[in-house]
Amino acid sequence: VLQDRDRRIGTLAAQLEKLPTDEARAKSQLKSDTEAVETARQAILANEMEIKKVELDVETRKTSITRLKTQQFETRKNDEYTALGHEIERYGKDVDTLETKELEFMEIGDSLRAKLKTAEEALTKTKRLVDEDLKAIAERFQHIEADLNETRAERQGLAEKADAEILHLYERLLKTKNGVAVAPVRNGQCGGCHVRLIPATLIKAQSDKEFAQCENCSRILYIEP
Repeated sequence: VLQDRDRRIGTLAAQLEKLPTDEARAKSQLKSDTEAVETARQAILANEMEIKKVELDVETRKTSITRLKTQQFETRKNDEYTALGHEIERYGKDVDTLETKELEFMEIGDSLRAKLKTAEEALTKTKRLVDEDLKAIAERFQHIEADLNETRAERQGLAEKADAEILHLYERLLKTKNGVAVAPVRNGQCGGCHVRLIPATLIKAQSDKEFAQCENCSRILYIEP
């Protein structure tokens, strides 16, 4: 019975130890979705900066056109008038090209905002699922911890009733025999190492009055009910 409690304590402790990993795994699910939202936002900002840059270039060229038209109006030389006209025409083409580019950036902006909306919806959904997982993990932690404390208290009561010398042997075997210090006798064999027991050992185990150990693995033996 003591061994059963010790094995249960080991199982519960392992479950508790695993919970932080489960919690970290649940939280990591948010990372990719959060990064996707941030990437979409940065793309929108970069696109808006490009639009502002184009708008500034357009305004600069329009200002130049206004200045050149003023100069053209004021000049009295035909060749200078013609040269200024070519410059005005060139800046006008630049304005057309830049305004077309601005429209393209605006279309890209619409697409990027749609991607951001999709990414935000995915993040909201993932966050809801992760919150549910984290809540379940927290509840599991409380249940396991309560069960572990109860089992430890029960184990302590059982250990206090055991023979001190045998308890010391049992605890030493528990560490070296993969958690199985007490093994049943089955078909004349040790239930731990499966080696056939000598008759004297079998008699000790069957009498239930003498302390019996497997002569091969030293496990404490008992007869199954």
